[in-house]
Amino acid sequence: MESNLRKEPFMNHLQLHIPTMKCGGCAASIAKTIKARDPQAQVDADPATKWVTIASRADGAELMADLAAAGFHASVESD
Repeated sequence: MESNLRKEPFMNHLQLHIPTMKCGGCAASIAKTIKARDPQAQVDADPATKWVTIASRADGAELMADLAAAGFHASVESD
């Protein structure tokens, strides 16, 4: 999945597949969950493809745990 997020040093870059993301409301909830841990995170969520691209200083495992607690179970690809 192509992303328009900037690559910045010291940032974790994750691509998550979230099969339960069905609409813009889900995408907004996912972004809100991620930004609760890292307000500076960049989030690009696409309900059509069910992929979320994240640039964050937060640990990827913590972000995935936060998403799971919010009901969004994800599989990860990282670079």
